[in-house]
Amino acid sequence: MNEVPATQPFLRGSVREVFRAFLRLGLLSFGGPVAHLGYFHSEFVERRKWCSGETFAEIIAIAQSMPGPASSQVGFSLGLLRAGWLGGLAAWTAFTAPSALLMLGFAFGHHLLTGKFGLGIIHGLQLVAVAVVAQAILSMRKSLAPDLPRLLLALAAALIVFFGLGTLAAIAAGAVIGLLLPRTIAAAPASPLAFRLPRSAAYIAAALFFALLALLPLLAAFAPLQPIEVCNAFYRTGALVFGGGHVVLPLLESAVVAPGWVDQQTFLSGYGAAQALPGPLFTFAAFLGAAIRPSAHPLALSLLALVSIFLPGLLAVVAVLPFWSELRQRQTVRSLLLGVNAAVVGVLAAAFVRPVCSTALLSVPDFAIAALALFALLRWKLPPWIVVLSSVTLSAIASIA
Repeated sequence: MNEVPATQPFLRGSVREVFRAFLRLGLLSFGGPVAHLGYFHSEFVERRKWCSGETFAEIIAIAQSMPGPASSQVGFSLGLLRAGWLGGLAAWTAFTAPSALLMLGFAFGHHLLTGKFGLGIIHGLQLVAVAVVAQAILSMRKSLAPDLPRLLLALAAALIVFFGLGTLAAIAAGAVIGLLLPRTIAAAPASPLAFRLPRSAAYIAAALFFALLALLPLLAAFAPLQPIEVCNAFYRTGALVFGGGHVVLPLLESAVVAPGWVDQQTFLSGYGAAQALPGPLFTFAAFLGAAIRPSAHPLALSLLALVSIFLPGLLAVVAVLPFWSELRQRQTVRSLLLGVNAAVVGVLAAAFVRPVCSTALLSVPDFAIAALALFALLRWKLPPWIVVLSSVTLSAIASIA
């Protein structure tokens, strides 16, 4: 892949321009991380010509190899290229804010849904989660576990999680087994991208990434205050999510449901509602932060959870950008990442069985509604918000029938 020419308009845009462009996308980008990348390409490569197609593809490759939400990391990187550090922050803020505010509103309003009809609406959101996670597994299997060795690795990771050994153990096993994959699978990449960032910024970002990952659990243990515990739980989740998007589900479930902060029904209802909204799925954290009980400051916890879950992914990108060209040429790194990505498919499959299906599919109508939603997503290619509204309506009607 060729380096972008010197005439490429890096650092020539304004922060206001970046904010406006990403705010528009934050309001209109439905469909999840893959769809977001399509919106980005249309807006910034084809229409605005902020970067070349080759540069855009390389940024996607970087984000896909890092923990955290890929579409948000790509957006942050584009803002960084266009208007420097403030541009990166403006891109992240504008793309994240609309979805986060909507999720916050749902956190405060979903308790008003009572009675058979209201509970039917909430249950409909849980059924949407079944269809969306199933779609994500099928899509990710094609790209991350397309051959027999990686498919078997994904199955092994699913069994590790299903039998209670933990998501981290499954991902670590995937990394180790990835080193044993045939070298022909981990083919050499094209010519590297020369990303213009000082190595000093990378060192600082890497130091912060690992310092917070190590120190927050210690602070939570010795000073068990709720804000510190919330920050630790969501930061750890963001730091360990490879694959982004729906892969965050099992980690968040163990972070907030297992300790009793959020009940299972509320968790899956919020996850279902997140499917109907534009912007990154990680804004689900804003809902969970506000839904934590007991809590005297739900707004503060919502903001803390939101920042904590995104921060490690953004730090990881900054830490890797200056070294990426050299790193991804190494056979060992490519093999390790292939193993991790295949394990991610298995982790998501285990979460699909439990808790997604085990909690949501309780009757024959439930199976029918979830199957219809999946069919609408896969075959009819309907926008997710239409599928959400349709599923919720059917579930509400079924609850009073």
